[in-house]
Amino acid sequence: MNHIVLTACIAEVKPLRYTPAGVPALDLRLEHESDASEAGQARQVKAAIKAVALGAVAESIGQQAIGSLWRFTGFLATPRNGKHVVLHIQEYQQD
Repeated sequence: MNHIVLTACIAEVKPLRYTPAGVPALDLRLEHESDASEAGQARQVKAAIKAVALGAVAESIGQQAIGSLWRFTGFLATPRNGKHVVLHIQEYQQD
């Protein structure tokens, strides 16, 4: 199953664009920070993640403030011409 739930802040938002089918699309960069336990040791985790939102979710996220913290739900996929995974945001809510 490919299901991701991530708490992160919106670090960067590109201008709203439209797919060839006319669907709104928004490219973002999210930043995550947390503490985790790995091999019995405490560890500080930081990650910057590319993300994309489509449709009404794209239009809504585009109105949120840079630096605001959210819980994002979606799935990971590699773009056709890319090397890195992208989080496809399906839902988000204030964390």
